[in-house]
Amino acid sequence: MKLHDVNRGVTKFKKTKRLGRGIGSGQGKTAGRGHKGQGSRGGWNQPHTFQGGMSPLVRRIPKRGFNNAYALSVGIVNVGALEEAFAAGEEVNAESLKAKDLLKGRFDVIKVLGNGELTKKLTIAAHRFSASAREKIEKAGGQMTLLPERTPVEEKKQAAKAARKAESAKKK
Repeated sequence: MKLHDVNRGVTKFKKTKRLGRGIGSGQGKTAGRGHKGQGSRGGWNQPHTFQGGMSPLVRRIPKRGFNNAYALSVGIVNVGALEEAFAAGEEVNAESLKAKDLLKGRFDVIKVLGNGELTKKLTIAAHRFSASAREKIEKAGGQMTLLPERTPVEEKKQAAKAARKAESAKKK
């Protein structure tokens, strides 16, 4: 095989298949749809779960539980990983964790868990800390900074209602 043979027959812009344009085209008359039936009619398409008449997998598997679309995605970091990645006295926050590849992808909240040992004094900023992580950080002489989480909608509504009430009381 030579280099000029590699792309032979590969066309950059493939012509669209012209259906129903006579017997000589190879796709004439029924245009590849066959005779009669639902598939030969216009406007029909197969469900994406169709498995050739077999009971589809999505219907065979039982439905269980609940998937909360509004749940916060939590980025998890263990104390042992912080011990390995950071030097004593360093500040640990979202940016430094991403820079050291301890947190990847998208997350709403950072949680520090207590797996592993911590001997270095670190200043850690996160949204949540497990009880064992708190204990280990305090034992090592480190500091924890709790970052504010997202305010729930109900709290915002109550705050707005209280503000309106206070405003109407001032007018009277």
